[in-house]
Amino acid sequence: MQNNPFTQDEQQRIVEAIRQAEKATSGEIRVHVEPHCAHADPIQRAIEVFAQLGMHQTKEQNGVLFYLAYTDRKFAILGDKGIDAKVPDNFWESTKELLRSYFKSSQYAEGLSLGIERAGQQLKQYFPYASDDVNELADDISFD
Repeated sequence: MQNNPFTQDEQQRIVEAIRQAEKATSGEIRVHVEPHCAHADPIQRAIEVFAQLGMHQTKEQNGVLFYLAYTDRKFAILGDKGIDAKVPDNFWESTKELLRSYFKSSQYAEGLSLGIERAGQQLKQYFPYASDDVNELADDISFD
């Protein structure tokens, strides 16, 4: 079964959104995509994936995971402790609303790209890029 709902162009656009967002921040953004969510609550699955991808290992605990189970039409956005403590209270919810508005019409790549850009703006504000910053996590999309 094909576990990738994106065209090559869409994948490139998402990866480019991650790279652009990370250029201005020490934060790390990952996207994980799979057809089905193993839990009733996608946040629970996102927590598992976050750990599997080693996202908790960033120096400033500023990783952000965009999780999408496209067949089940479930998704979650999970920020590590460092970023979660700094963003405005409604930030994750309003970002989920943005994604939901695109996902409703199956515009997953568009929604993810805009959500990544939005998360990148927050990361830039609270975790600006430092000259000694290293890309701690891969920018590619992970698939199950």
